[in-house]
Amino acid sequence: MSPGTSRGRSGGPAPGGRSGGPPPAGRGAGRSGRGGPGGAGTRSGAGRPGTGRSATGRGADRGWRLVRAGSDAVPPSVRRFTRRARQRRLRAARPWALLAGVLVLTLAAAGIVYGTPVLGFRTLRVVGATLVTDDQVRQAAQVTEGVPLARVDLAGVRTRVAELPPVARVTVSRQWPNTLLIEVVERTPVAVVPQNRRFLVLDASGVVFQDRPDRPAGLPLARLRSPGPDDAATRGALTVLASLGPELRDRLAELVVEGPARITVKLRGGRTVLWGDASRSDVKAQVATSLLARRGQTIDVRTPDVVTIR
Repeated sequence: MSPGTSRGRSGGPAPGGRSGGPPPAGRGAGRSGRGGPGGAGTRSGAGRPGTGRSATGRGADRGWRLVRAGSDAVPPSVRRFTRRARQRRLRAARPWALLAGVLVLTLAAAGIVYGTPVLGFRTLRVVGATLVTDDQVRQAAQVTEGVPLARVDLAGVRTRVAELPPVARVTVSRQWPNTLLIEVVERTPVAVVPQNRRFLVLDASGVVFQDRPDRPAGLPLARLRSPGPDDAATRGALTVLASLGPELRDRLAELVVEGPARITVKLRGGRTVLWGDASRSDVKAQVATSLLARRGQTIDVRTPDVVTIR
């Protein structure tokens, strides 16, 4: 090794400034800040608030802030897609919202109708009643004032009112907001039965629906022992009365019924028609009417094919 070479490695200036002498001021200061003790203090943030290298610290150091992008920052295709998606969601939710609204309104209406006296019973209106009074119908209906009209048992009211003897049929309906309408069809009287100094009024089915102290005008008199719809004699007498023509009915004084097969029609002037039972009453009525012009007080039509008069 030559002396020149040895001198160049130990003390001579190295190429590119890499000799053992002091480094340049600028680069030395920068590199000393990375590794030296003093540089470490400066790098770690001496003179700054906080000691950590957190993202918040770095963001604050760099001056980051959130901003809202303008409408021009979103492509038109994205905006259209977003708008259509929102419209699809609204269309999908609209039926459910409508259903929920209807359900809420229905429950509210049901609560008012069935649970409060707002639509409660206040007025009773009776139509068609002449033999019974409104008070009798109200007492028979047994409906408490103020009870919700929707909760009134119409079938029960109809059954109770129909138990009144003069009533043949009943129709019960609601008239909102507070009225109960009761339409009554009363029984039609067809005969009167004298009994114990009183007069029982019968309809066409044999039901006794009136008990009067006086005899009603215009009704034929039928003498029966036990009038009623289940009595065979009563049914026979009513069949005979229904078969009488105008001429016989005008002359009728009374119908005497001693039994189902022992019916006698008594006419004014003392004439008598022996009728027998109620069978073939239409034929018997025609034969008896044709014999009224003949002499004789007793006309026997019990066997209408073989008639006698005496």
